[in-house]
Amino acid sequence: MGSVVCSLDAELGWGFHDLETPPADRVEAGRRGWSTMLDLFDEYKIPATWAVVGHLMLEDCDRVHADHPAPDGWFEYEQTDWNDRPDLRFGPDLVDALLTADVDHEFASHSFSHVLFGRPETDRDLAVAELERSLEIADAWGQPVDSFIYPRNNIGHRDVLAEFGISAYRGRSPTHDGVRGLFDSTVRDQTMLVEPYRDEFGLVNVPASLFLFGFEGPARTVAESIWQDPMVVQARRGIEQAVGSDGIFHMWLHPNNLTHRRDDRRMRAILEYLDRRRAETDLTVETMGDVARRVAVAHGVDGGAIAVDGGRTSDD
Repeated sequence: MGSVVCSLDAELGWGFHDLETPPADRVEAGRRGWSTMLDLFDEYKIPATWAVVGHLMLEDCDRVHADHPAPDGWFEYEQTDWNDRPDLRFGPDLVDALLTADVDHEFASHSFSHVLFGRPETDRDLAVAELERSLEIADAWGQPVDSFIYPRNNIGHRDVLAEFGISAYRGRSPTHDGVRGLFDSTVRDQTMLVEPYRDEFGLVNVPASLFLFGFEGPARTVAESIWQDPMVVQARRGIEQAVGSDGIFHMWLHPNNLTHRRDDRRMRAILEYLDRRRAETDLTVETMGDVARRVAVAHGVDGGAIAVDGGRTSDD
């Protein structure tokens, strides 16, 4: 029997501060979406991996971060447009709600300020600073960090993750999002299951299966008017594939994707279905950390030789 993993990129304004024109609806939806997802996970008793931008855990800052090797202008939004929007820059109340939730979620890192690790301009010093600062803040909160989710899934500097003791990261999905992904899944019967593996740095890559908000805009509206929410269809299909095999269905989202009530309904439908199939079968729900520990044991890390699965690596 397989398992289902759900991961979230929890970032508030930091997910958009490098954009010339951030999407206003998603910027403003971050807090509500965060609370809504916590409530839904509690209701269905489903643990998830929450990757939190480290800056959100601060109570305040000088908005300059002079000791951080970020490029010029990286913290400009803090000093200008969002100077009077601490609700977009800080979220210790939300982090506290996450850590005290009824469900035992995994706390993971999403870097300190949402730097894109795979870009050429992100050198090793910047990657080290981002990870080091986020782990320092997590430690001050008493939170160990085993998993890392790359901002915008922009993978790079995996050696830095290994150096700082990270065990797992979310790799790129082997399947497409949007209309192409729906076609591949429903018409071509392409599996959405993924297989985690240890890369050459000893990290466990837990690839994504499905971005739960990859089919939006007019196409979604039309599909819902004549059929049903296509992402609910795909998610249910992925869950069923996990029921029928020993693979992993790894779905992910941002809390700020929940911009309308219909987005809440989407997530409720998916989690309700997952909860029901878990009760009816031997299907399990895991966090990325759970998967990493399971893979490590399977590869003899505890009491045996450490192996790299098939010599495979993720893309950098």
